[in-house]
Amino acid sequence: MEYINIKDKKYSLKILKLLTGQEELDIESIQENILIIAAAVDVPDRLPYLIETIKSLEIEDLEKFRFVLLRVQIDSQLHMNEDLEMYQKRLYVAQVMEKLLYGEIFLEEGEKDNDEEEEND
Repeated sequence: MEYINIKDKKYSLKILKLLTGQEELDIESIQENILIIAAAVDVPDRLPYLIETIKSLEIEDLEKFRFVLLRVQIDSQLHMNEDLEMYQKRLYVAQVMEKLLYGEIFLEEGEKDNDEEEEND
């Protein structure tokens, strides 16, 4: 896996591309918020130490930022069979961060709506 150094910290190039949604990464334009999320996604065991930092993030466009976390959840589900433990941890990290920032998990809500429709039929 390729890593790059930004502000004297090492980040996975693959994770940064996933979080930004860009296959061609412009390192200069990566926001600090993305770097904090990258630290947790790349090494999920860091999450307990980043909770306060994540909760206090100042995010300009909350709805747009949610796609950062959704991409991690989708990627984790798509690659779960490659490394079950790693992708389960990444999925959990993204869901915890989404819950902290938004109070709910977007993809999980869709599943609840489908369950309610089935019960009503």
